[in-house]
Amino acid sequence: MLTTTVCVALSAAGLAIAILTAYRRRYVRATRIAAFALIPVGLAMAGLAELGGKVGRAVGDWAADLVFKPSVWTGFAVLAASVVLFVIARAAGGRKGRRGAVEGAGRQGVEPGASAPAVGPGRAAPQTAPKAKQEAPKSKQGRSDALDDFEDIEAILKKHGI
Repeated sequence: MLTTTVCVALSAAGLAIAILTAYRRRYVRATRIAAFALIPVGLAMAGLAELGGKVGRAVGDWAADLVFKPSVWTGFAVLAASVVLFVIARAAGGRKGRRGAVEGAGRQGVEPGASAPAVGPGRAAPQTAPKAKQEAPKSKQGRSDALDDFEDIEAILKKHGI
């Protein structure tokens, strides 16, 4: 009941300020002030002001428990231990995954219809350019590069059935 009274008083004061602002012919500013002034009474009527009070009290109780109860500190220690274990597991799993990727990087593990694995750093890409491309005159070199690129893309799309 006290919350509703305070909200109505705030709204009334805000509307009075809006009326004074409108009297000075600042209608846009007066409209904004009136909109803000109606918020407290709207929150009180919807029951959200009491809900906010309950949430505030709950947060305050939790903060008091955080300071004065050792079990809360123990809970934070358990959460920290959990995070450390997740990080350790992630680091250990990442190392194992990298070793497996390096060992299986050869062509033996690739199925017949699959694409070739990506070339990693430090390895040279296989030379797949046809000799006609290398022997093309310099004036038409740019045009043949573009056509070869489109032919490569077309071959990839056909391979995947697109």
